[in-house]
Amino acid sequence: MTASVLIAAAVAMAAAQPEGASVTDPAHWVELRAEALTAVIGDNEPMGSHHRKLYNGVFALTTPALAESPFVPAYAGLNLEHYFDARARHEKDTVFFEPRHAPMELRRTGDNTVELYQAATPFYGVESWTRFTVSAPHYIDMTYRCIPRKDGFAGGFMGVFWASYINAPADKSLYFLQAGSSLDAPRWVQYCTQVHGHASTVVHESDTFSAEFGEGEGSLFEDLSPLRYAEPFYYGLFRDHVLIFIFERGPVVRFSHSPSGGGATPAGDDTNPAWDFQLIVPGVKTGQEYGLRMRLVYKLWAGRADVLAEVRNAYATVLN
Repeated sequence: MTASVLIAAAVAMAAAQPEGASVTDPAHWVELRAEALTAVIGDNEPMGSHHRKLYNGVFALTTPALAESPFVPAYAGLNLEHYFDARARHEKDTVFFEPRHAPMELRRTGDNTVELYQAATPFYGVESWTRFTVSAPHYIDMTYRCIPRKDGFAGGFMGVFWASYINAPADKSLYFLQAGSSLDAPRWVQYCTQVHGHASTVVHESDTFSAEFGEGEGSLFEDLSPLRYAEPFYYGLFRDHVLIFIFERGPVVRFSHSPSGGGATPAGDDTNPAWDFQLIVPGVKTGQEYGLRMRLVYKLWAGRADVLAEVRNAYATVLN
């Protein structure tokens, strides 16, 4: 499903809705364009009959060379999915997937910028602002800010989890730099978990934070891989394009992977992987602001040297 088809379907459905209906109200999503990138970004409401309710973030991405989006049309990329702490998975999805269920407001803040605002959530009490800026030629810059408004994070830390559901790539793997290597002396790791929830999170080579989680159904953030990464970025391949996820240095960022997190493909003969990431805030304090900045690059694949060039550029400009 292309971005243009998603939008056309949503507009058609909106026209058929009674006045005041918000099922496909464009106030809940917006299309942003740059030189070589078109992005559809929205809140927790659905868009037409194709994009489901509860999946905020980047609904679709297209380039002049590829009209097919790398994200599963029903879901999203850079989807604010979980808040978590040391407690076991809550039995209610409205808590476990709280950022998806709590009301969210889309604010257009510039020609190429949109912000998703969420008031303090009912269970964890996290107020947040997520700003997306699309810029030439092929960038989405995301800035996430939050303020915990309630005490009581079990284990004394806060976790924030984002999901990106990838649309049936031939290669489900993520690639990053092995611990002990660097941008100037890279050693690459191919990371593709065998089953959902097994060795599903990779931490930075200097990440010493640990937490004991309560008993219950395991989640991706609970099961650590023996692999460690050297620089906070990874990439994955989609058709003849590449998605590069680049994170600012400093915050405790972790990578997560699932071979099947995005559900079955339309043909039913394969699964869609999830290429996810987390922010860990040790020693979280009520009323204090925390956040994470990252850049998503989406472009034609031009090799690993080009990936490293994009990473260096990000650190020299927006993530410095």
